Amino acid sequence: MTTTTPVIAPAPPEERKLGRAERRAVAAKTKLSSPAASAIALLIAVLWTVPTLGLFVTSFRPELDIRRSGWWTALSDPQFTVDNYNEVLYGGGTNFATLFVNSLVITLPAVVIPITLALLAAYAFAWIDFPGRNILFVAVFALQVVPIQVTLIPLLSIYVDTGLAGSFWTIWLSHSIFALPLAVFLLHNFMKEIPASLVEAARMDGAGHVKIFFQVLLPLLTPAIAAFGVFQFLWVWNDLLVALTFAGGAPDVVPLTVRVAELAGTRGSDWYLLAAGAFVSIVLPLAVFLGLQRYFVRGLLAGSVKG
Repeated sequence: MTTTTPVIAPAPPEERKLGRAERRAVAAKTKLSSPAASAIALLIAVLWTVPTLGLFVTSFRPELDIRRSGWWTALSDPQFTVDNYNEVLYGGGTNFATLFVNSLVITLPAVVIPITLALLAAYAFAWIDFPGRNILFVAVFALQVVPIQVTLIPLLSIYVDTGLAGSFWTIWLSHSIFALPLAVFLLHNFMKEIPASLVEAARMDGAGHVKIFFQVLLPLLTPAIAAFGVFQFLWVWNDLLVALTFAGGAPDVVPLTVRVAELAGTRGSDWYLLAAGAFVSIVLPLAVFLGLQRYFVRGLLAGSVKG
């Protein structure tokens, strides 16, 4: 009587590939969590934080100390004052609080408008089949190479002819126009990573495009929206060129960055106030980043790994 040894079929290529991917992931995790990698990350964090710490210490030092020595001398001879912040907030001819509100009024619509339009366009490019879709998407993507600086004069001419110059609309439209190509590209890529089975299942249940967009896709796009929203918020909040060009110097329109740029004075004699002005201007962006950090990181990592 002869016995036959059962033949074990080789694992499918997908399983072998998955095994290799898992091994690479474990190896990468081991390298990134090693003591050497942790030490390098800690060193980079310290080198990145030291200039910010120096700027923070400088903002509280007296004027004479700032002019005579570096911020590190405050460790041996600590002398601090809030006079710099008083000068920044109340010393100028324009109310600092008004400029802060102006920056907020400029930034929020300049973030909401491109995200709203980009979500609709990205859905159309990702899930609606229409003639010329790929060509149009490439054209939208190619618009990212156009810098805003080359369009300042043409846009300003258009705004003057239409009577919009010196209003918030000029800044909103300019930031929205140049944020749309990148927003459409990023949100389209995130939408394409969503399994098509979810959309097909919704269609089988009788859902139309509106219901699929709001009830199926939009909740899954929260990390991507937050990631782009943080980028756009920081970009618009810190912008000076567009505000100077299109605001026309109107005190009711100019943002906070204009006041910070003027802190040094016409001859640069008040440069010691720049540290305090910088920290006042980053309070809100820092709060936004810390508040959306969880979604921001998820948005950066989403789509990088499938399965």
